[in-house]
Amino acid sequence: MKKLTLAILTITLAMSCNQEQKQEAPKPVTPFVWEGANLYFLLTDRFNNGDTSNDVNFDRTKETGKLRGFEGGDIKGITQKIKEGYFTDLGINAIWMTPIVEQIHGGTDEGTGFTYGFHGYWAKDWTKIDPNFGTEEDLKELVKEAHAKGIRIVLDAVINHTGPVTEKDPVWPDEWVRTDKQCTYDSYDNTISCTLVANLPDIRTESNENVELPPQLVEKWKAEGRYEQEVKELDAFFERTGHPRAPRFYIMKWLTDYITDFGIDGYRVDTVKHTEEYVWQEFKKECDYAFETYKKNNPDKVLDGNNFYLVGEVYNYGISGGQFYDYGDRKVNYFNPPSFQSLINFEFKWNSKELSYEDAFKKYNDSLKGPLKGFGTLNYLSSHDDGSPFDAKREKPYETANRLLLSPGTSQVYYGDESARSLVIEGTEGDATLRSFMNWEALNSDPKTKAVLEHWQKLGQFRTNHPAVGAGKHQMITQEPYLFYRSYQQGDFKDLVIVGLDLPKGEKVIDVSKVFEEGDKLQDAYSGVKATVENGKIIINSNANIILIERQ
Repeated sequence: MKKLTLAILTITLAMSCNQEQKQEAPKPVTPFVWEGANLYFLLTDRFNNGDTSNDVNFDRTKETGKLRGFEGGDIKGITQKIKEGYFTDLGINAIWMTPIVEQIHGGTDEGTGFTYGFHGYWAKDWTKIDPNFGTEEDLKELVKEAHAKGIRIVLDAVINHTGPVTEKDPVWPDEWVRTDKQCTYDSYDNTISCTLVANLPDIRTESNENVELPPQLVEKWKAEGRYEQEVKELDAFFERTGHPRAPRFYIMKWLTDYITDFGIDGYRVDTVKHTEEYVWQEFKKECDYAFETYKKNNPDKVLDGNNFYLVGEVYNYGISGGQFYDYGDRKVNYFNPPSFQSLINFEFKWNSKELSYEDAFKKYNDSLKGPLKGFGTLNYLSSHDDGSPFDAKREKPYETANRLLLSPGTSQVYYGDESARSLVIEGTEGDATLRSFMNWEALNSDPKTKAVLEHWQKLGQFRTNHPAVGAGKHQMITQEPYLFYRSYQQGDFKDLVIVGLDLPKGEKVIDVSKVFEEGDKLQDAYSGVKATVENGKIIINSNANIILIERQ
C-alpha cells in the first residue's frame, strides 16, 4: 500500500511539474522586422555634442548663414544617448545617421548663405570619417552599444555626386565627374546625366571606363601615410568582383567597407533617381556580400537572420505608385529586379493631412499587402529637406505621433518630432529651418514638452514590442468608437493588438471578441490598466483617449 501511495504521489508531482513547466514556457522572442521598424533619423551634427574637442577642423571658421555651419554634434553624442537609454525609452529599434564621411574642407553659397558640409552630403573622401563627427573607434563603440540594446545602425550612402568645388576642394577629373549640364528634371535623361544643382559635380555612374584615382586623393592618402594600404584594398576588390575600375565601383567599395569594418545594418541611399537603376542592383549585391562577410567573420556579433537593409530616397516617390516611379517619359521599378527593400514615402504627409485614420491605415494596408507585398515604405511627417512638413509649427504633436507610429509601414521619427522641436526658425534660409540643434533644454525643463515625449515613448514602445503594428494586417473593428486590430505571424511568433483612438476619457467598455478569447488577460499599454475578457469585453478606466491593448 505504501508503494502504491508513493507511486501516485510521484506521478502527481511529475504531472504538477510538467504543468508548471508548460505554464512557464518562455514566449517566442519578438522578431525584428524592418517592414515594421521604428527608425530614428538624425543629423549627426545637430543631435548631441559628446566631444567638444572636435568641434572645429580644417579651419572651417568662416562666418556662415544661420544654421549653415557645424554645430558640434558627433558620433559620441549619439552613443551617449544610446547608453542613457533615450532611444530605448522612445521605442526606437533603428537609427539612421546622415553621412559621416570626410566632407569638403571649404564651404560655398548656393543662394541661401555661406555653408559648410555639416549635413554630410558633400563628400571629399569616402574612406575616412570626418573628424567633426568623430573617429573609427567612435563608430565602433556606437555600433557595439546600439546592438547591445537591439538597435540597428543605418548610415547614409551618396554615390551620385562629390562635394562642391571650393578654394580648398578642387574638382575631380573629367573622367570621374561632369559639371557642364544641370538637371531640368523633365525626363529620365534630364534627371540622371546631369548635376543636381550648379557646382555639385555629378559622378559619371554610367561609365564603365577604367579610371585612375583622383590626384587629390592620391596626394591626401600619401600625406596621411595610407596610400599603399588603400591601393592594396582596391586591387583586391577589383580582382574579386571583376568590375571595371569605373567611378561608381570605387565608391561602392569605399561604402561597403563600413559594413565589413563596423557591422552597420543598412544604408539609406541618397538621390536614387539621379543614377541609373542598375547601379542600385550592383550596389545591393556588394552590400549583401559585405554583410555576409561581416557575419561570417564576427559570428558572435550577429543580431539575427535579417538581410542588409537598403532604403532608397527616390525624391517624390509615393506609395500610390506601387513599385514604380514615373519620370514622365519612363517608369522605373526600384524594388525589382532586386534593389531596394524599401523606399522613402513622400506621399505619407499628404495622406495624413487629407485622409481619416481609417482611410489612411486601410490604404497602406492594402498597398503593402498588395502591389508592395514583400517590400516596404519608410513613412515620415517631417525631414531634413522637405519644406512642407505635416506640422511645421508643432501644433499637433500628439496626432503626428498617432499617425506616424500607428501606420502600416516603417516609421521615420525625425529628431525632435518627439520633443516638438520647431521647424520654423527665424533668420534661416531654405532647409536650414528644419535643421536646428536638438532641443534638449526643453525636454529637461518644460512640462508640455515632457508630456509630448511621454506620448511618443508609449506609442514607440508599443510599436517596437509588436511587429503587428507596422508589419501586420490591419482590420477595423468599429468606426464609432474607432477601434482596429493588427495581426502578424512569423513562424511560431504570433502577435495580436487592438488600438483605439479618439475615445472618451474615463471608463471605456471595449468589445474584443473578434480578436481575443474569453478569459484572456490583457492590458492597456498606454495607461497600464489591466483587464480580463468577460463576455467578449474588457473595461479600461483611464484618463486617456487612446488605448493600446496587448496580452499581459
